[in-house]
Amino acid sequence: MARKNTRAAQGSGTIRQRKDGRWEARYTVGRDPGTGKQVQRSVYGDTQKEVRKALSEAVAALDTGNYFEPSKMTLSRWVEIWLQDYMGDKKYLTVKHYKAQCKTHIVPSLGAVKLSELTTPQIQSFYNGLQRGGMAAKSVRNIHGILTKCLSTAVQVGYLRDNPAARVTLPKVVKKEIHPLTDEQVKAFLNVATGDEYEIILKMILFTGLREAEATGLTWDCVDFQAGTIKVCKQLQKRPKQDGGFTFAPLKNNKTRILKPAPFVLSLLERRKREQAVQKLRAGQLWTGWNNTEEWKTALIFTTATGGNLSPQTVYNHYKKLAGQIGAPDSRVHDLRHTFAVLSLQNGDDVKTVQGNLGHATAAFTLDVYGHVSERMKEDSAARMEAYIERLGNL
Repeated sequence: MARKNTRAAQGSGTIRQRKDGRWEARYTVGRDPGTGKQVQRSVYGDTQKEVRKALSEAVAALDTGNYFEPSKMTLSRWVEIWLQDYMGDKKYLTVKHYKAQCKTHIVPSLGAVKLSELTTPQIQSFYNGLQRGGMAAKSVRNIHGILTKCLSTAVQVGYLRDNPAARVTLPKVVKKEIHPLTDEQVKAFLNVATGDEYEIILKMILFTGLREAEATGLTWDCVDFQAGTIKVCKQLQKRPKQDGGFTFAPLKNNKTRILKPAPFVLSLLERRKREQAVQKLRAGQLWTGWNNTEEWKTALIFTTATGGNLSPQTVYNHYKKLAGQIGAPDSRVHDLRHTFAVLSLQNGDDVKTVQGNLGHATAAFTLDVYGHVSERMKEDSAARMEAYIERLGNL
């Protein structure tokens, strides 16, 4: 005769009165996947009627698949787990940035709150406090993005029913005005940079729109002199020594792009090839770059006099000296990229072409950043319309 199974099924429950007079209802939510044992939970109340109602609601939720068990862990503990276990699809600098923002802002302000008890008003108060402390709206939104991702993962794995960060009101970001060089400043820059130690890399950024890390990470196998193209497929990223030091990393949007620059740029690279060969001879045994033709193919184009990689800070500091000489002391290396974009649009390149050259994700982003910056573009547009009107009058 078969033995009767007396184990409680999922959703079943019992009610009893405790020794202290309160009532307890216990119900089964499932089985532990490791041991196979029942997992039971309890609800408590002062009356039998109260706990019976709570038990009925829990059982009904289990039957419909809407049962949710609040997590008892704190936000601080979940942030720790999230940063440790759920960063596999993120880039090195992204993870580094997430960790810094969590350590500096999110955990000190909200870490002690239980994950399941975190509310939208608490998060809103946190953001408001950051603003009152002088934090820029863009930075507040950045922290919001990190916290939102963190809590969204908690929802996905079942620790939260929904994301309380999804209902906050965020500060409005006032877009910073970009500062490309004027035509006069471009001309002056070409003059003061000629013969300079960093002439070639700075002029190349100006006339290709490369990001600084993309330029310092270019290798000779990325240049096809016959086809007249440059492949942009990686960047040189500065990391702490314990994390590998300077390292090749994927591009910002992970998309390789092929540039077809002006012949002037390719002539600069031809010069650089000759210049680097001379540097190798002069450095002798101190040379740390490529040592033979095969190694040269994948070696860095822009190096120090002894073959080492260029430091972004050194390039920046050097550019600042040149920028001061042309009357643009506040200009940054990145403003050379802005200048390339504006010059391209001024000289008739369509937005899609500029987007591709800059490596932007969408043409809409390119328009948003550069579509309003050039008075000459507005004047040219007015001139074209005037010419059209005049032609109509002659028909």
